[in-house]
Amino acid sequence: MSDEHYLELCDNLVHFENASSVNNVFFDEANKQVFAVRSGGATGVVVKGPDDKSSVAFRMEDKGEVKCIKFSIGNKILAVQRTSKSVDFINFIPDYPHTEFTHECKMKNANLLGFCWTNWNEIVFVSDQGLEFYQVFPDKRVVKLLKSHSFNVNWYQYCPEAAVVLLSTTVQANVLQPFAFRSGSVSKMSKFEIELPVVPKPAKLSLSERDVAVATVYGQLYVMYLKHHSRSANSPGAEVVLYHLAREGACKKTHVLKLNTTGKFALNIVDNLVVVHHQSSQTSLIFDIKLKESDGAVSTHRPVLPARSIRPRPVPLAGPAAVSSQIPVPCQLYSSSWSVFQPDIIISASEGYLWYLRVKLGPTVDMLQDKSKLMDFLLRRNDCKTVVLSVCSQLVEGEQRGSLPVVAGVFDKLNQVYKDFLEAEQSYTAVVEAAVARGGAAAAATHKRPVRSQAVIDQSDMYTHVLSAFTERKGACHKSTVAVLMEYIRSLNRFQINVQHYLYELVIKTLVQHNLFYVLHQFLQYHVLTDSKPLACLLLSLESTYPPAHQLSLDMLKRLSTANDEIVEVLLSKRRVLAALRFIRSVGAHDNASARKFLDAARQTGDDMLFFTVFRSFQQRNLRLRGNPAFNPGEHCEEHALHFTRLFGEQALMKAATA
Repeated sequence: MSDEHYLELCDNLVHFENASSVNNVFFDEANKQVFAVRSGGATGVVVKGPDDKSSVAFRMEDKGEVKCIKFSIGNKILAVQRTSKSVDFINFIPDYPHTEFTHECKMKNANLLGFCWTNWNEIVFVSDQGLEFYQVFPDKRVVKLLKSHSFNVNWYQYCPEAAVVLLSTTVQANVLQPFAFRSGSVSKMSKFEIELPVVPKPAKLSLSERDVAVATVYGQLYVMYLKHHSRSANSPGAEVVLYHLAREGACKKTHVLKLNTTGKFALNIVDNLVVVHHQSSQTSLIFDIKLKESDGAVSTHRPVLPARSIRPRPVPLAGPAAVSSQIPVPCQLYSSSWSVFQPDIIISASEGYLWYLRVKLGPTVDMLQDKSKLMDFLLRRNDCKTVVLSVCSQLVEGEQRGSLPVVAGVFDKLNQVYKDFLEAEQSYTAVVEAAVARGGAAAAATHKRPVRSQAVIDQSDMYTHVLSAFTERKGACHKSTVAVLMEYIRSLNRFQINVQHYLYELVIKTLVQHNLFYVLHQFLQYHVLTDSKPLACLLLSLESTYPPAHQLSLDMLKRLSTANDEIVEVLLSKRRVLAALRFIRSVGAHDNASARKFLDAARQTGDDMLFFTVFRSFQQRNLRLRGNPAFNPGEHCEEHALHFTRLFGEQALMKAATA
């Protein structure tokens, strides 16, 4: 295996001045910004974010040790906590006063634990006595109380993606009270209790802040609890327990992730996977809560893949200020100085780096032997297309070893996603058309088009990257090749997806290449291959190799009932002029047929009597339609009338006309 690391630290890391006796480092989860504060801000504050817009540098007056510092959304207002009672605000909006103003906690004797910005001008103070929700008016340099709730609070967590604050209450700290914030309003969600491990008396456990994380997985908000067990021989090992935090209704325990070991852990969410870092072994585990191992109210999960270390990441020896010529060295993985933040951030304050963690899908392919489970895993990842197509190629290449049922199952998984997307597209189109009919283009613009994820593998993808190359293998078993192609077509039909003609062409070319004409005949006879004009034309091109293909093509065109012109062209190209004439009569198209086209074809045969028969047929048509046997000038048949006269004489022309 070329690479055993399925986790890595991304290249777009953030450099900042490392923590020291004169430099304090803070991280804001909402804006993903690192603050390096030197000498209380007097000698500079450097803010580094995920992009240039969120990065800024400034100075502020040293008014004491900074406990917490965060920008509101958009870097508009800076909030700084220096005491356990108040927060200072500084405007960063152009043309507004830059002077600081201060606001103290409303609750008396409260110790401020921290604060969270929920909007560009809305902030939550969390103290040991509850929370206070404020609106900040930077132009007036005042703060207005919107709502407050009193609780005995041990600690709190904030999830910026969902704008939810989680308060830890009670003596054991395991009763959690969530609050949701939205545009000037706050709603109290259902409180719930975390189940602590059972321990012998008189020992008592309390829920630690470091063992709880709040994050979004597959669009749902979860509280994740690292449940530690004793180190005894009978210990089942630590677990991560997930509680689904619904906007309305009770919070329920829904998932348990089995770690099968003990120690110090940290959690990240990467690409909807729960990543559990284990410090002592310097490895990480990944869990996919969509891969259920048990049905019921609570699903139990084991790691998707074996434990592996994060890929070593080279960094300059002396930190970000190092000269470019210095040889990089691997960073210290799983360091005790690491701080992990949701969803995918790892910070080393001592080294001065912020990394984003990501999953590499390539190495997972050989680690997960169950290919059906592997495909379920891959199709839920963001950058899965290349790897999914690679797995499909490997599977079809190995079909000769009896894996056709596995291949069939994988095709069904792909086409289920494909079908879901097609249906979403159809629904979107219908809704937009209805909106346009009611209120015009402006009304239609309010509807969002379905996003095509990389998991949508369509027929073109499969043809280009998997099936066409598969059919061109040298020394391959042709029966297996045809079986795989037909299995993919079967799967498309199962999900009522119209099969593109180029897939049928691939089947036919493969059958012809291996002289399997009897199989081709059966496929066409029993309509395994759906009728189409392109398919009929392909059959015509095979006539020299397989003569019955000509009639098979004609039969297909007749069944289509919309290919009369094509049938006539085919018959005339084969100099079967009378057969073409009989066909247009049988379908009622004789009156509108081009006389010149038929007379041209009749003359090209060199058969004078055939020409006579065709000429006379169209003269009789003219007489019946217009009462005159002559051709109209627009039909351009003068040359053929002269040719008829030269062959049979003027008298024959008149007899033919009056017969």
